[in-house]
Amino acid sequence: MVGKVYLVGAGPGDPELITVKGLRYLQQADIILYDRLVNPELLTYAKEGAQAIFCGKDPKAHVIQQEAINQNLVKYATEGHQVVRLKGGDPFVFGRGGEEAEVCVKNQIPFEVVPGITAGIGAAAYAGIPVTHRHISKSFAFITGHQAGDEEAEQQWSHLAKGVDTICIYMGVTHLASIVSNLIKHGKSPDTPIALIHWGTLPTQQTVVGTLKTIVDDVKTAGITNPSMTVIGEVVRLNEELSWFNQIIPATQD
Repeated sequence: MVGKVYLVGAGPGDPELITVKGLRYLQQADIILYDRLVNPELLTYAKEGAQAIFCGKDPKAHVIQQEAINQNLVKYATEGHQVVRLKGGDPFVFGRGGEEAEVCVKNQIPFEVVPGITAGIGAAAYAGIPVTHRHISKSFAFITGHQAGDEEAEQQWSHLAKGVDTICIYMGVTHLASIVSNLIKHGKSPDTPIALIHWGTLPTQQTVVGTLKTIVDDVKTAGITNPSMTVIGEVVRLNEELSWFNQIIPATQD
């Protein structure tokens, strides 16, 4: 009998942000394939005898290639196991969940997607930044910072600079200078507020706030690295008033 694959979003870091359904499937799983940014505390909910397999993908060193992850999903489900693919954030937001779902379809393996809180919303909320606000932001976009240096991606900056109120960038620290430069070049004011949220929703969270013209230096001074969520737009100004969780590092004074 063929088993089933559950693509489960674990949320952005705080283990209590996993959904009730996601936790239930995690507790029932025979096999758990989990990512680098999944809080290891969640693995304590696994049933006795469940096998947990680390599938972490650091930008510079992949422990296991995506093709091997796909093969494991097929292998264990074909053997009749209940398989949870546990991902940080949401499986379908820069989590390769779509690719893994396609693999299941191709191999006639039943699957289910359990959405999770993505960092673009969760980390921002923990920093006191609502990505939408009736009077300030009526649109937002999620983009990946890994593509910031791609020639094809450069063509999107004009639309992002002029057509979106709030921009949420995943893993954008490495290309931060390029991101800032492109937004200003395509019409975004250098005084536009920006925040970087490091290890969002965890006790170690740090939030650096600044403007497009100061943020590169602010981040260097604070020593912020990935994993970090970048939020750009006027809603960032609300963090002073709405900040309720952990440390905020103020912007550089001009």
